[in-house]
Amino acid sequence: MSGPRGIALRSCGIAVPEKVLTNDDLAATLDTTDAWITERTGIKERRVGGTTSTLAAEAGSRALERAGLRAEDIDVLVVATTTPDAIAPATASTVQDLLGLRQVGAFDLNAGCSGFMYGLVVSAGLVATGADRILLVGVDTLSRITDWDDRKIAVLVGDGAGAVVIEAVEGPSNLLSHNLHSDGSLRHLLYCEHGGYLWMDGQEIFRKAVRVVVESAEQALADAGVGVDDIAMLVPHQANRRIIQAAGQRLGIPEERTAIVIDRYGNTSSASIPLALDDAVETGRVKDGDLLLFCGFGAGMSWASAVLRWGS
Repeated sequence: MSGPRGIALRSCGIAVPEKVLTNDDLAATLDTTDAWITERTGIKERRVGGTTSTLAAEAGSRALERAGLRAEDIDVLVVATTTPDAIAPATASTVQDLLGLRQVGAFDLNAGCSGFMYGLVVSAGLVATGADRILLVGVDTLSRITDWDDRKIAVLVGDGAGAVVIEAVEGPSNLLSHNLHSDGSLRHLLYCEHGGYLWMDGQEIFRKAVRVVVESAEQALADAGVGVDDIAMLVPHQANRRIIQAAGQRLGIPEERTAIVIDRYGNTSSASIPLALDDAVETGRVKDGDLLLFCGFGAGMSWASAVLRWGS
């Protein structure tokens, strides 16, 4: 290609463990009920099990199949995750081998629950400097770093993976705008030390998340030169249904134009946005040419938004 290089998202694919853990299952061991969890989080069940690399490979394989591509068509593999299989090597190396990707770059990226968003922007930069096709996977197995006796965390988390094939296009990019943010002084609100369990200050995260998501989304819309009425679907990080609803109300985007899968999957961190995107695409709620608003936030604290036109 000659001239400016933009990106288009060609396909998506997901993978979740077979094991379903319902609210009633948790109520058997925790001081909680299905009604309590549903009212405060919007979650009814979540999937648990598998490894980060196997879920990532399964989601990646489905994305490739839907795009009509083979392993040799991919130039770079980017795996956004907070729960790598090991400290070294990168989980992306294992996923690369499982998918049969040869002579490609492969690396992990950790930006908490904003990981998929950061990966999207990094992938756009790679395309701008020469890559033709990138496989981006958002994947996490939060069940492995959860104390299942800790009610405030155990009711939230799930495991899963979502992948997209990103392709270079000539001329204007389908990624109309993006902005990335981080405030390391807030790391104490949500963290997990080596060998430890997830810990979070849920109330403070709720307050900050709604504010920063709205500010970031409004900036992304302004940078793209579009308004909320132009957005066909808000695709947010699935942390808590009340956060999603509050942010949507402040942005002026109704729930019928919001991709929500937290009821089935819980909070899957880096996987939550591609899981929601895949559901919206597969159910026909997102069509070729639609404008999407992505919003993510999580540990760091990190947050990010982007406006993207779906399809070719």
